[in-house]
Amino acid sequence: MYAIETEGLTKYYGKDRGIIDVDLKINEGEIFGFIGPNGSGKTTTIRLFLSLLFPTSGNGKIFNYDIAKDGPRIKKIVGYIPTEVNYYENMTVEELIKYSARFYKVSLDHRFDQLVDALDLDLSRKIVELSMGNKKKVAVVQSLIHDPRLLILDEPTSGLDPLIQNHLFDILKEQNEKGTTIFFSSHVLSDVEKFCHRVAFIKDGRIIIEDDINSLKEKLLSRITFQLKEGTDDITLRTKGIISIEKTKNGTSFLYQGGIPQLLEELSQLPIVKITITEPDLEEVFMHYYEDHSLEGDN
Repeated sequence: MYAIETEGLTKYYGKDRGIIDVDLKINEGEIFGFIGPNGSGKTTTIRLFLSLLFPTSGNGKIFNYDIAKDGPRIKKIVGYIPTEVNYYENMTVEELIKYSARFYKVSLDHRFDQLVDALDLDLSRKIVELSMGNKKKVAVVQSLIHDPRLLILDEPTSGLDPLIQNHLFDILKEQNEKGTTIFFSSHVLSDVEKFCHRVAFIKDGRIIIEDDINSLKEKLLSRITFQLKEGTDDITLRTKGIISIEKTKNGTSFLYQGGIPQLLEELSQLPIVKITITEPDLEEVFMHYYEDHSLEGDN
């Protein structure tokens, strides 16, 4: 049985596109990344999973429960962290979480205390007093109090400082080790790369590639920028996998697809005074890689 299974899942808002023909099969116990730029259809897909929206066509199941018919059953077994967190502002954090726990008919046990400590959450503060990051921490605790079979995360690291992000990933890995399936939606490639088992990329409402994370790492692009010693003659790079070279008076920049060691071996022979290797922004990835129709055969 799949934790999530969709076939031809499509949603239109009138004439406007939401998602089109989304086919997914996500195994129980898997950490699955779902990545794409803003407006690509990530949140629409999640809202369909949670029966907050209903499909225009196609179908989907969560642990064999139909997303169009079994919304109440699905909500009992799913934890959800939204992109933007909005709660009853005059409640304290503790009051809100206890209120939420009553919906699931669970009591707050030692695990709850561990989560609060790990996230450095002040239970006495009112929701209205919280920053976006602290509201997100409340959402993390709330999503886990009923020990869900499936955890759906929509941009979960937004608003969190790096230290709390690390704590969050530790919490999620521990939850996954207990058997919880995690659906991790993000536009941050590095988060998905270090955390997920498999990943699907969505653009303009369509899944354009799906792969396991190890295979994907070999295909991901890096942005290389370097500056040569002043007075150096123009050079030509011969390493395969170099894409879109841009040369300016301040240096040379290009996208690179391949193993970094072989590229560095060639670059080490040059009189380089400065070099940076960074993750390109997601639009660059889609423009230079995922729109290449030759990759469709890899799916």
